[in-house]
Amino acid sequence: MSIANESAVIDDEAFAVRRTIHIAAPVPRVWAAVTEPAHISEWFGRVELDGAGTGAEGSMTFPGRRLPLRVQAIDEPRSVTYLWNNDDALGEPPAEFDEGTATSFTFTLEAVQGGTRLTVVETGFERTSDAGANMASHRAGWTIELDKLVALVEAGA
Repeated sequence: MSIANESAVIDDEAFAVRRTIHIAAPVPRVWAAVTEPAHISEWFGRVELDGAGTGAEGSMTFPGRRLPLRVQAIDEPRSVTYLWNNDDALGEPPAEFDEGTATSFTFTLEAVQGGTRLTVVETGFERTSDAGANMASHRAGWTIELDKLVALVEAGA
């Protein structure tokens, strides 16, 4: 049974966006959904990576927008961190990965009664062209995208 999840929130002092949700599915299924490019592509953007594991690079593509992406850290099956160049206020993302302007987002998974608690925290907005505008945009984005993740994973749980 699906639980009503709160929307993402902004932490202005930490230049961060956070969302914690409950997914009525086991951790291994949620882990696959947030780490395997084929599964991420079903609910988020189309992901292509040049390999697997920490250091893999590639892109996440949305209609009309290709974002450079890198796997920064993996602690299977507890957390995975990605870096990406997704500066909505800037307009066009850089063609190649730019660590100096990237934000990072970490998915943390925890087994709980009835499924998995998934928290995403995106940080680094102070390095973007307009921290406030980007945090507002990403707050809305994480709310929409993670709702799609819940629906997809729970449908197949």
